[in-house]
Amino acid sequence: MHGEYVPLKQAAIPITDRGFVRSDATYDVTHVWNGYFFRLDDYIDRFHQSMEGLRMSLPYSKAEIAEILHELVRRSGLTNAYVQMTCTRGVPKPGSRDPRECENRFYAFAQPFVWIANDEQRANGLSMVVSSVQRIPPESIDPRIKNFHWLDLTMGIFEAYDRNAVVSVLTDGKGNLTEGAGFNIFLVSDGKLATPDRGIFEGMTRRTVIELAEEAGLEIEVRPVKVAELAAADEVFITSTAGGIMPVTKVDDNIYGNGKPGPVTQKIYDLYWGKHDALWKADKVDYAV
Repeated sequence: MHGEYVPLKQAAIPITDRGFVRSDATYDVTHVWNGYFFRLDDYIDRFHQSMEGLRMSLPYSKAEIAEILHELVRRSGLTNAYVQMTCTRGVPKPGSRDPRECENRFYAFAQPFVWIANDEQRANGLSMVVSSVQRIPPESIDPRIKNFHWLDLTMGIFEAYDRNAVVSVLTDGKGNLTEGAGFNIFLVSDGKLATPDRGIFEGMTRRTVIELAEEAGLEIEVRPVKVAELAAADEVFITSTAGGIMPVTKVDDNIYGNGKPGPVTQKIYDLYWGKHDALWKADKVDYAV
């Protein structure tokens, strides 16, 4: 916490930090699987890009941040972990509203791996609704900068529960799909993948799927995806660091694959976790240090 290591339950930030009172912060989340970080350099690169987008900076190089994250996992002893790094604007000077006068602060933590979907949901598929809530438009805040502006996504979560579903996907208010709370969405039609290109956070798992689809010879389109396309889709799945590839077998009244995950989703799922087993883009955690 701003230079000190403490047990997670003792971690705290100043209540006047603008990251808390103004949601003036950016963050990123990587993960450790079977003792290896996955795509750690890519996650840290994206974290730095988000800080630059918000005019933030830290007195740590990318290599130093990587070492801090390794140290967190070493100390935790976790072999499967969810690891978050955060930069907040910091505490303003007394009486000042000038964000330039704040010292940006760095926080990071490791905890057991987090799943959006439980074992049964990953095996049998999630239920989803198309939310009536409009995603914050990219003209207001660039969604490629990972941030804590989650009230639209949180209202979408409540709407999903109200409609007896598990997750919801938001739209741009113009008939196009965007994303859900912590995940990107993919549609499969005639063996071809499609995923939204705008109004979304460009997730690392989404990036991995795009790369793996090309490697597997699956055609993929990154483009505007209409809500109406859901009715004609053969399969739907979502992607997130918190869970990888997760099948969706019901969206509103549409049921896919007789309520079971489809073959393309399964292929992408196997490729994704196979890359973990093959130590692709992996960084080993040395727990003996």
